[in-house]
Amino acid sequence: MKLLYAPASPYSSKVRMAAHFAGVALEPVLTNTATLPAELIDNNPLGKIPTLVTDEGQAVYDSRAIMQFLDRAGGKRIYPRNAAKRTDAEVMEALCDGLCDCLLVIIYERRHRPEEKVHQDWIDLQWAKVTRALDHLENNLPRLTKAPNGGHLALAAATGYLALRFDGQWERGRPKLKRWSAKFASSFPELDSLRPRA
Repeated sequence: MKLLYAPASPYSSKVRMAAHFAGVALEPVLTNTATLPAELIDNNPLGKIPTLVTDEGQAVYDSRAIMQFLDRAGGKRIYPRNAAKRTDAEVMEALCDGLCDCLLVIIYERRHRPEEKVHQDWIDLQWAKVTRALDHLENNLPRLTKAPNGGHLALAAATGYLALRFDGQWERGRPKLKRWSAKFASSFPELDSLRPRA
């Protein structure tokens, strides 16, 4: 199976960690969405990463759909069997993905507009969402267990992306979240190496 991805993408990071944990071998294919490569567009009309292409040629896209696929295909479960615990993991994943959505909007607003056209009010609105999400996480962190679930992996990817793109802008007043991120790194070094990288 192939995974079209970018190393800085938190969604790609989450999926790569999940595949590694579940024991699903993926061939990583470095993909630049800006160039609209045929392999990406032919498999995902949205032109977004990550996109998984199975050995049978089936395309699976949106990171959460890929996570569910890996949960079924892998040797280890990514989501708890218990319904309530599974819902908790899925909601945590949704929160962390939404947080990353806001962060990417900020990055794109600054990266793709001339400085005089950057809409600061829009950035401030996104950052307010980020702040609420981070404050919620600070007070509602999932307990790390021996086997991480999809919610843990999404949070690890999100904190990795924050460290990569917003270092020094999110940590103040959130010691528990910082400690959680560090504990994830020390508990799962093989997964930590797959967090977002430049």
